[in-house]
Amino acid sequence: MNRILRKLFSNIASLIGIILLATFVLIAVLAPFIAPPFSEDPYTIPRMSWEVKPQPPGSPMSEDIRQVYEFMGKEIKYEKALCGTAEGGYDIFYGLIWGTRTAFKIGIITVFFSMLVGLLIGSISAYFGGWIDEILMRITDIFLSFPFLVAAMVLTTILGRGLDKVMIALIVFGWMGYARVIRGSILSAKEETYVIAAKALGVKDGKIIWKHLLPNTIFPVLIQASMNIGSMVITAAALSFLGVGAPVGYADWGQMVSFARNWIIGSPGNAGGYWYTVFYPGVFIVLFVLAWNLVGDTLRDILDPRLRGEL
Repeated sequence: MNRILRKLFSNIASLIGIILLATFVLIAVLAPFIAPPFSEDPYTIPRMSWEVKPQPPGSPMSEDIRQVYEFMGKEIKYEKALCGTAEGGYDIFYGLIWGTRTAFKIGIITVFFSMLVGLLIGSISAYFGGWIDEILMRITDIFLSFPFLVAAMVLTTILGRGLDKVMIALIVFGWMGYARVIRGSILSAKEETYVIAAKALGVKDGKIIWKHLLPNTIFPVLIQASMNIGSMVITAAALSFLGVGAPVGYADWGQMVSFARNWIIGSPGNAGGYWYTVFYPGVFIVLFVLAWNLVGDTLRDILDPRLRGEL
Protein backbone atom coordinates (compact mmCIF):
# COMPACT_ATOMS: atom_id res chain seq x y z
CA MET A 1 0.00 0.00 0.00
CA ASN A 2 2.87 2.39 0.77
CA ARG A 3 4.36 1.65 -2.64
CA ILE A 4 1.04 2.39 -4.34
CA LEU A 5 0.63 5.69 -2.51
CA ARG A 6 4.21 6.67 -3.21
CA LYS A 7 3.81 6.04 -6.94
CA LEU A 8 0.44 7.79 -7.03
CA PHE A 9 1.93 10.97 -5.60
CA SER A 10 5.18 10.77 -7.58
CA ASN A 11 3.45 10.49 -10.97
CA ILE A 12 2.63 13.88 -12.54
CA ALA A 13 -0.57 12.67 -14.21
CA SER A 14 -1.96 10.99 -11.10
CA LEU A 15 -0.97 13.98 -8.97
CA ILE A 16 -3.02 16.25 -11.25
CA GLY A 17 -5.90 13.79 -10.99
CA ILE A 18 -5.67 13.66 -7.19
CA ILE A 19 -5.58 17.47 -6.94
CA LEU A 20 -8.63 17.75 -9.21
CA LEU A 21 -10.49 15.09 -7.20
CA ALA A 22 -9.59 16.77 -3.93
CA THR A 23 -10.89 20.07 -5.32
CA PHE A 24 -14.21 18.50 -6.29
CA VAL A 25 -14.48 16.81 -2.89
CA LEU A 26 -13.96 20.18 -1.19
CA ILE A 27 -16.59 21.79 -3.40
CA ALA A 28 -19.07 19.00 -2.58
CA VAL A 29 -18.39 19.16 1.17
CA LEU A 30 -18.49 22.96 1.34
CA ALA A 31 -21.46 23.37 -1.04
CA PRO A 32 -23.80 24.75 1.69
CA PHE A 33 -21.27 27.50 2.42
CA ILE A 34 -20.21 28.23 -1.17
CA ALA A 35 -23.79 28.37 -2.49
CA PRO A 36 -26.29 28.55 0.40
CA PRO A 37 -29.65 27.01 -0.56
CA PHE A 38 -32.77 29.13 -0.88
CA SER A 39 -35.21 26.31 -0.11
CA GLU A 40 -35.53 23.16 1.98
CA ASP A 41 -34.34 21.06 -0.95
CA PRO A 42 -30.75 22.20 -1.55
CA TYR A 43 -30.71 20.55 -5.00
CA THR A 44 -33.34 22.96 -6.31
CA ILE A 45 -31.57 25.63 -8.37
CA PRO A 46 -32.75 29.13 -7.43
CA ARG A 47 -33.99 31.40 -10.17
CA MET A 48 -32.48 34.87 -10.51
CA SER A 49 -35.08 36.12 -13.00
CA TRP A 50 -38.06 35.03 -15.09
CA GLU A 51 -36.17 35.77 -18.30
CA VAL A 52 -36.12 33.01 -20.90
CA LYS A 53 -32.96 34.48 -22.38
CA PRO A 54 -29.77 33.72 -20.36
CA GLN A 55 -28.21 36.61 -18.47
CA PRO A 56 -24.43 37.23 -18.41
CA PRO A 57 -22.14 36.61 -15.40
CA GLY A 58 -22.61 39.14 -12.62
CA SER A 59 -26.25 39.85 -13.46
CA PRO A 60 -28.24 40.98 -10.41
CA MET A 61 -31.35 39.19 -9.17
CA SER A 62 -34.45 40.73 -10.74
CA GLU A 63 -36.74 42.72 -8.50
CA ASP A 64 -39.79 40.55 -9.17
CA ILE A 65 -37.90 37.40 -8.13
CA ARG A 66 -36.72 39.16 -4.99
CA GLN A 67 -40.31 40.01 -4.12
CA VAL A 68 -41.38 36.40 -4.65
CA TYR A 69 -38.67 35.11 -2.29
CA GLU A 70 -39.52 37.73 0.31
CA PHE A 71 -43.24 36.91 0.06
CA MET A 72 -42.44 33.22 0.62
CA GLY A 73 -40.34 34.12 3.65
CA LYS A 74 -37.09 32.85 2.13
CA GLU A 75 -33.82 34.51 2.99
CA ILE A 76 -31.94 35.79 -0.05
CA LYS A 77 -28.42 34.42 0.33
CA TYR A 78 -26.80 36.28 -2.57
CA GLU A 79 -27.98 38.78 -5.13
CA LYS A 80 -25.82 38.21 -8.22
CA ALA A 81 -25.41 35.31 -10.64
CA LEU A 82 -21.63 34.89 -10.59
CA CYS A 83 -21.56 32.65 -13.67
CA GLY A 84 -24.69 34.06 -15.26
CA THR A 85 -28.09 32.46 -15.60
CA ALA A 86 -29.30 29.65 -17.82
CA GLU A 87 -32.53 29.57 -19.79
CA GLY A 88 -35.38 30.43 -17.44
CA GLY A 89 -33.20 32.40 -15.05
CA TYR A 90 -31.64 29.42 -13.28
CA ASP A 91 -28.40 30.30 -11.48
CA ILE A 92 -25.51 28.51 -13.22
CA PHE A 93 -23.09 28.89 -10.31
CA TYR A 94 -25.50 27.22 -7.88
CA GLY A 95 -26.13 24.38 -10.33
CA LEU A 96 -22.39 23.77 -10.71
CA ILE A 97 -21.66 23.67 -6.98
CA TRP A 98 -24.53 21.40 -5.94
CA GLY A 99 -24.16 19.45 -9.17
CA THR A 100 -20.78 18.31 -7.82
CA ARG A 101 -22.59 16.41 -5.08
CA THR A 102 -24.93 14.96 -7.69
CA ALA A 103 -21.96 13.81 -9.78
CA PHE A 104 -20.32 12.03 -6.84
CA LYS A 105 -23.62 10.43 -5.88
CA ILE A 106 -24.28 9.14 -9.38
CA GLY A 107 -20.73 7.97 -10.05
CA ILE A 108 -20.01 6.23 -6.75
CA ILE A 109 -23.42 4.62 -6.19
CA THR A 110 -23.84 3.30 -9.74
CA VAL A 111 -20.28 1.99 -9.98
CA PHE A 112 -20.43 0.37 -6.52
CA PHE A 113 -23.64 -1.56 -7.20
CA SER A 114 -22.67 -2.39 -10.79
CA MET A 115 -19.38 -3.78 -9.52
CA LEU A 116 -21.18 -5.73 -6.79
CA VAL A 117 -23.51 -7.40 -9.30
CA GLY A 118 -20.64 -8.05 -11.69
CA LEU A 119 -18.47 -9.59 -8.96
CA LEU A 120 -21.29 -11.87 -7.86
CA ILE A 121 -22.15 -13.14 -11.32
CA GLY A 122 -18.58 -13.31 -12.63
CA SER A 123 -17.13 -15.10 -9.61
CA ILE A 124 -19.93 -17.70 -9.46
CA SER A 125 -19.62 -18.28 -13.20
CA ALA A 126 -15.85 -18.77 -13.13
CA TYR A 127 -15.67 -20.84 -9.94
CA PHE A 128 -18.38 -23.39 -10.70
CA GLY A 129 -17.98 -23.49 -14.48
CA GLY A 130 -19.99 -25.94 -16.58
CA TRP A 131 -23.64 -25.18 -17.28
CA ILE A 132 -23.69 -22.42 -14.62
CA ASP A 133 -20.90 -20.60 -16.43
CA GLU A 134 -22.63 -21.10 -19.77
CA ILE A 135 -25.98 -19.72 -18.61
CA LEU A 136 -24.53 -16.73 -16.75
CA MET A 137 -22.22 -15.76 -19.60
CA ARG A 138 -25.00 -16.00 -22.18
CA ILE A 139 -27.11 -13.71 -20.00
CA THR A 140 -24.13 -11.35 -19.86
CA ASP A 141 -23.81 -11.49 -23.66
CA ILE A 142 -27.49 -10.60 -24.03
CA PHE A 143 -27.05 -7.50 -21.86
CA LEU A 144 -23.87 -6.58 -23.73
CA SER A 145 -25.75 -6.67 -27.03
CA PHE A 146 -27.77 -3.59 -26.07
CA PRO A 147 -26.18 -0.17 -26.79
CA PHE A 148 -25.50 1.18 -23.32
CA LEU A 149 -26.83 4.72 -23.71
CA VAL A 150 -29.90 3.68 -25.70
CA ALA A 151 -30.76 0.89 -23.26
CA ALA A 152 -30.35 3.19 -20.27
CA MET A 153 -32.50 5.84 -21.94
CA VAL A 154 -35.29 3.36 -22.71
CA LEU A 155 -35.31 1.91 -19.19
CA THR A 156 -35.24 5.38 -17.62
CA THR A 157 -38.18 6.41 -19.79
CA ILE A 158 -40.12 3.31 -18.68
CA LEU A 159 -39.32 3.83 -14.98
CA GLY A 160 -40.04 7.56 -15.07
CA ARG A 161 -37.95 10.71 -14.89
CA GLY A 162 -35.60 11.20 -11.94
CA LEU A 163 -31.98 10.62 -10.99
CA ASP A 164 -32.87 7.56 -8.91
CA LYS A 165 -34.36 6.00 -12.07
CA VAL A 166 -31.25 6.99 -14.02
CA MET A 167 -29.02 5.23 -11.47
CA ILE A 168 -31.14 2.08 -11.60
CA ALA A 169 -30.83 2.03 -15.40
CA LEU A 170 -27.06 2.56 -15.26
CA ILE A 171 -26.68 -0.29 -12.77
CA VAL A 172 -28.88 -2.67 -14.79
CA PHE A 173 -26.78 -2.15 -17.92
CA GLY A 174 -23.41 -1.44 -16.29
CA TRP A 175 -22.36 -4.66 -14.51
CA MET A 176 -21.29 -6.81 -17.48
CA GLY A 177 -17.75 -5.50 -17.83
CA TYR A 178 -16.98 -6.26 -14.19
CA ALA A 179 -18.40 -9.78 -14.56
CA ARG A 180 -16.15 -10.44 -17.56
CA VAL A 181 -13.02 -9.12 -15.88
CA ILE A 182 -13.47 -10.99 -12.58
CA ARG A 183 -14.41 -14.19 -14.42
CA GLY A 184 -11.16 -14.10 -16.39
CA SER A 185 -9.12 -13.42 -13.25
CA ILE A 186 -10.75 -16.21 -11.23
CA LEU A 187 -10.46 -18.73 -14.07
CA SER A 188 -6.68 -18.29 -13.98
CA ALA A 189 -6.50 -18.24 -10.16
CA LYS A 190 -8.81 -21.09 -9.16
CA GLU A 191 -6.21 -23.71 -10.08
CA GLU A 192 -3.63 -22.19 -7.74
CA THR A 193 -2.30 -24.32 -4.88
CA TYR A 194 -3.98 -22.31 -2.12
CA VAL A 195 -7.41 -22.84 -3.71
CA ILE A 196 -6.86 -26.56 -4.18
CA ALA A 197 -5.65 -26.83 -0.57
CA ALA A 198 -8.74 -24.99 0.70
CA LYS A 199 -10.98 -27.38 -1.22
CA ALA A 200 -9.10 -30.37 0.18
CA LEU A 201 -9.63 -29.06 3.72
CA GLY A 202 -13.38 -28.90 3.10
CA VAL A 203 -13.70 -25.11 3.08
CA LYS A 204 -17.09 -24.06 1.73
CA ASP A 205 -17.23 -22.72 -1.83
CA GLY A 206 -18.60 -19.34 -0.75
CA LYS A 207 -15.76 -18.86 1.71
CA ILE A 208 -13.17 -19.82 -0.88
CA ILE A 209 -14.55 -17.23 -3.28
CA TRP A 210 -14.91 -14.52 -0.62
CA LYS A 211 -11.74 -15.01 1.44
CA HIS A 212 -9.28 -16.49 -1.04
CA LEU A 213 -10.13 -15.75 -4.66
CA LEU A 214 -11.63 -12.25 -4.60
CA PRO A 215 -8.87 -10.63 -2.50
CA ASN A 216 -6.30 -11.90 -5.01
CA THR A 217 -8.20 -11.12 -8.20
CA ILE A 218 -10.17 -7.94 -7.52
CA PHE A 219 -7.52 -5.34 -8.38
CA PRO A 220 -8.32 -5.21 -12.14
CA VAL A 221 -11.97 -4.70 -11.25
CA LEU A 222 -11.13 -1.83 -8.89
CA ILE A 223 -9.08 -0.17 -11.63
CA GLN A 224 -11.96 -0.52 -14.07
CA ALA A 225 -14.36 0.87 -11.45
CA SER A 226 -12.23 3.97 -10.85
CA MET A 227 -12.23 4.74 -14.57
CA ASN A 228 -15.93 4.00 -15.00
CA ILE A 229 -17.05 6.60 -12.45
CA GLY A 230 -16.43 9.36 -14.97
CA SER A 231 -18.20 7.38 -17.70
CA MET A 232 -21.29 6.97 -15.53
CA VAL A 233 -21.39 10.71 -14.85
CA ILE A 234 -21.14 11.46 -18.58
CA THR A 235 -23.93 8.99 -19.37
CA ALA A 236 -26.18 10.45 -16.66
CA ALA A 237 -25.46 13.94 -18.01
CA ALA A 238 -26.35 12.75 -21.52
CA LEU A 239 -29.67 11.35 -20.26
CA SER A 240 -30.45 14.66 -18.54
CA PHE A 241 -29.55 16.50 -21.74
CA LEU A 242 -31.95 14.26 -23.67
CA GLY A 243 -34.71 15.07 -21.20
CA VAL A 244 -35.04 11.73 -19.38
CA GLY A 245 -32.68 12.36 -16.47
CA ALA A 246 -32.85 14.95 -13.73
CA PRO A 247 -36.13 16.89 -13.38
CA VAL A 248 -36.17 20.52 -14.51
CA GLY A 249 -34.45 22.76 -11.99
CA TYR A 250 -32.43 20.00 -10.32
CA ALA A 251 -28.75 20.71 -9.64
CA ASP A 252 -27.13 18.45 -12.21
CA TRP A 253 -24.43 19.24 -14.75
CA GLY A 254 -26.32 17.49 -17.54
CA GLN A 255 -29.34 19.60 -16.68
CA MET A 256 -27.20 22.74 -16.96
CA VAL A 257 -26.00 21.72 -20.43
CA SER A 258 -29.60 20.95 -21.37
CA PHE A 259 -30.56 24.52 -20.45
CA ALA A 260 -27.93 25.72 -22.92
CA ARG A 261 -29.09 23.67 -25.92
CA ASN A 262 -30.96 26.60 -27.54
CA TRP A 263 -28.18 29.11 -26.88
CA ILE A 264 -24.92 27.31 -27.72
CA ILE A 265 -24.37 29.10 -31.02
CA GLY A 266 -25.84 32.35 -29.75
CA SER A 267 -28.57 34.37 -31.43
CA PRO A 268 -28.79 36.33 -34.71
CA GLY A 269 -26.24 39.12 -34.55
CA ASN A 270 -24.83 37.77 -31.28
CA ALA A 271 -22.90 34.62 -32.19
CA GLY A 272 -21.35 33.01 -29.13
CA GLY A 273 -22.93 35.60 -26.87
CA TYR A 274 -24.21 32.98 -24.44
CA TRP A 275 -20.97 31.01 -24.18
CA TYR A 276 -21.22 30.85 -20.38
CA THR A 277 -24.33 28.66 -20.51
CA VAL A 278 -22.36 25.69 -21.85
CA PHE A 279 -18.76 26.61 -20.97
CA TYR A 280 -18.94 26.34 -17.18
CA PRO A 281 -20.87 23.04 -16.91
CA GLY A 282 -18.77 21.63 -19.77
CA VAL A 283 -15.53 22.45 -17.94
CA PHE A 284 -16.79 20.87 -14.71
CA ILE A 285 -17.78 17.66 -16.52
CA VAL A 286 -14.47 17.43 -18.41
CA LEU A 287 -12.31 18.04 -15.33
CA PHE A 288 -14.31 15.59 -13.17
CA VAL A 289 -14.01 12.80 -15.74
CA LEU A 290 -10.35 13.63 -16.42
CA ALA A 291 -9.53 13.38 -12.71
CA TRP A 292 -10.92 9.84 -12.39
CA ASN A 293 -9.29 8.75 -15.66
CA LEU A 294 -5.85 10.03 -14.62
CA VAL A 295 -6.03 8.27 -11.25
CA GLY A 296 -7.37 5.09 -12.87
CA ASP A 297 -4.63 5.03 -15.50
CA THR A 298 -1.95 5.34 -12.84
CA LEU A 299 -3.50 2.60 -10.71
CA ARG A 300 -3.53 0.34 -13.74
CA ASP A 301 0.16 1.03 -14.43
CA ILE A 302 1.01 0.31 -10.78
CA LEU A 303 -1.08 -2.81 -10.23
CA ASP A 304 -0.84 -4.55 -13.62
CA PRO A 305 2.26 -6.80 -13.48
CA ARG A 306 2.48 -6.93 -17.27
CA LEU A 307 2.94 -3.14 -17.42
CA ARG A 308 5.48 -3.31 -14.57
CA GLY A 309 7.52 -5.84 -16.55
CA GLU A 310 7.05 -8.59 -13.97
CA LEU A 311 5.50 -11.04 -16.45
